[in-house]
Amino acid sequence: MNPPILSLKNVSYQTDQTKILENISFDVQKGENITITGPSGSGKSTLLKMIGSLFTPTSGTIAYKGEQLETIDPLTYRKAVSYFFQNASLFDETVKDNLAFPYEIRDQEIDESQIKTYLKQVELPTSYYDKPVNALSGGEKQRIALVRNLLFKPEVLLLDEITSALDAENQEIILSLLNERNQKDGVTILKVTHDETEIAESTRVIRIVKGRMEDSHGE
Repeated sequence: MNPPILSLKNVSYQTDQTKILENISFDVQKGENITITGPSGSGKSTLLKMIGSLFTPTSGTIAYKGEQLETIDPLTYRKAVSYFFQNASLFDETVKDNLAFPYEIRDQEIDESQIKTYLKQVELPTSYYDKPVNALSGGEKQRIALVRNLLFKPEVLLLDEITSALDAENQEIILSLLNERNQKDGVTILKVTHDETEIAESTRVIRIVKGRMEDSHGE
């Protein structure tokens, strides 16, 4: 039997004398769509950042496909386990600069046909390929950032309240593409959200309260 795609064992995190998370343990199977929820300030985003190797646990272990995180090359891990921030971070000058980046770090030729197919999937004209990033709305930036994350299919997507600042139309476009990648391609999703629609679409909900895991149940 294959190991879980992710496994957390007694993971804790604290800064100075403040305990943010304490003894968090759960496994994630390939293809799950998990929501991490709970009150504001309970440590949900910190937990997601540790899984994304942006923070290091104070104690406990996180494993990816049976290998401890600290033994895996960070760049290799982040290609497989992709963290998507709440506010899209685009760089350089144009959409093309951003969407060429995943190819460049893999030393691969840019596939403009694939890029333009994805632009259509997030309901953006292919002419946006040459558009300056400072001419994009917030929702458009979020859609471009999502395309950048999906051009090379990750094993796991970590989503930190990525639709919280979006209008209904942008939210629907992004969630539709994410659900397709989860259901058709088996991309594993862990997301922090308070949105009832996103929670309802989850296969499991993990609730964090005051830094502790309260329960885990299927929806």
